[in-house]
This record gives sequence, structure tokens and C-alpha cells, in this order.
Amino acid sequence: MDISAESPVGGTIVTPVRAPRRRIGGAVLTWLAVTPFAAWALARVAGLERGSLPTQLMTATPYAAAGSLVPLLIAALGRKRTATAVALLTTTAFGFTVLPRALGSAEATAGRPFKVLTINLLFGRADVETVVDLVRRFDPDVLSTQELTPGAVSELDAAGLKTLMPHRVLQDEWSAAGSGIYSKHPVEPLDQMVAPIGHNMPAARVSLPGGKAIEFVDVHPFPPLGRQFTPWNEALQALPPASAETVRVLAGDFNATIDHVPMRRLLSRGYKDAADQVGAGLIPTWPANKRVPPIITIDHVLVDRRVGVKDVSVHTVPGTDHRAVFAELSVP
Repeated sequence: MDISAESPVGGTIVTPVRAPRRRIGGAVLTWLAVTPFAAWALARVAGLERGSLPTQLMTATPYAAAGSLVPLLIAALGRKRTATAVALLTTTAFGFTVLPRALGSAEATAGRPFKVLTINLLFGRADVETVVDLVRRFDPDVLSTQELTPGAVSELDAAGLKTLMPHRVLQDEWSAAGSGIYSKHPVEPLDQMVAPIGHNMPAARVSLPGGKAIEFVDVHPFPPLGRQFTPWNEALQALPPASAETVRVLAGDFNATIDHVPMRRLLSRGYKDAADQVGAGLIPTWPANKRVPPIITIDHVLVDRRVGVKDVSVHTVPGTDHRAVFAELSVP
């Protein structure tokens, strides 16, 4: 509305009424709240993260999903229709990418039970008694270890692992590069299955009773930090796809979450995340035994899509910054 007054010298003086500054300021603040979450959701859905820092930030997507409710509430209470629509779309996009990991979608699958336990030993410092106790408790067919040192090999065997799991394919080293596969059943090394990029990632054919065989890979790429981002990406790309001829299981410290593009590309090659299947996909596995609780999920068991998943649980082991992951599977 315009306010007019008669001028003493003739004509009309028109004085426009300005919008209250607080309304303009409120709209700006609303968009400042909505835009970062909208950009994050777009980057996650479209796979736009590039480089080390954006990749590291993407691990916080589940927390961003929860946080996106705040700008949605701000926009709705402020009656900013466009901002509310954008915020609602953002929260919905987050929901579709995050919630399935907590809801689960596993279906009953008949087959032979096959149990996997995986643990990063943190330069061999993990408490070996706890590790062996987990083996006794859950009776896994295969134990996948990362950061396995020669000292840890000796200590694990002295604690009883040699009797419980006498078969093994080990590539232990006095560094984070060491890894090893332990098994209750006979194993055959598959030296050509995984390209040597970064840490050791041994592979083996596990011969189960009755003639069934499973191909197993102990996964541990570099973390995507600084210059290690490129080999991290290349190592995940080099992992073998699922096979129509044999069942494959990949287990270990992937240094990646489902919110990372290379991880989703790996899943698209015929795998599913065991924890996601039973609604345990948001249970964090790192960092453990710190002043802060675990915050991100980077330890996984990936299985052929034909494999059933009965249960997945996560367990704290003293001495290491990773939690152990146990998966109870059903192999067709």
C-alpha cells in the first residue's frame, strides 16, 4: 500500500511503505538454516563428494539427517512456504538414504549356517583374551583380522586360537598393513583375487563340510585421508564383484560408510551389507575405547545377495579403536 499526501505546491507525494526488516531478516535466517542441509542431501543422493575432506564429512550423514529436522521446524513455524518445501524435501531425501539401515529388510533364506567375525586389532594391541573369548562364544567359521602383527599372531595362538581355528591365510606385518584370515575349515589362498593396493587384503577359498566352498576377502584399504584418498578409492574399486559361480563374502575395516560413493558402487556389484539387512546398519564401530563414544560405521560384512542374514552384533574389545562385528549368515 502507498501513502499519499497533497503537496502545498501541487501534485501528490507518494511514500512507499517498506516491509518490516524483521520479516526480511527472518527469511534470510531461515534459508541460512535450510541451505546447508539441502546441499548436503543433494551431494549424498547425487554422489557429488570429491576429495579427502568432503569424503570424511560424508560419514556424518546420519547425524545430518537427524539435524535436518531443525531447519524444517524453523521454516514451518516461520510460515516460509518455499523454504518449508525445500526443507521437507531435504529431510525426505535423508530419510530414504539413512532409515533403511535402521529398519532392516532381511528375508528368511534356507541354507547352511556360516558365521563371520571381523576385528581391527590396532597394530596388534587388541586384548587377545577378549578376541578369543568372542571366538569361543560365537563359534565363527571365519575370523577376519586387520592390523595383525607377528606378535599378535603368537599371542592369539597362545590364548587358544590355534586350537579353535587351525587353518589360516596370514599376511601379518609390524604395521597397520598386516591382515589375516583364520578359519575352522581348510583354506586355500587366492593370491590373485585382490590387487595389492595399500594394506594387505588376503583372500582365501574356505572349504566347508559337504563340499561347499566360499571365497572370502579380508578388507582393509587405506583411510581416505590426504594423499591416501586416491589409493582408498582404487582399493575399493579393485575388490572383486559378486560371482554367479561361487558365494563371496567381504569382511573387515573398509574405512568407508554406506554414504560413500565407492562403497555404494561396491554394493552395486552384487553385494549387500549384512548389518543393514537386520536393522543394525547405524550401529557405530569407530572410534572405540575413547573418551567419546563410537560415531561412525566403517567395519562391515558384505555378502552375496543370495546369502541370508540372520543376525549382526557389534562388540567392544579392549585395546583397539574398532569394535568387532559378528554376522550370522545362511549360505544357499
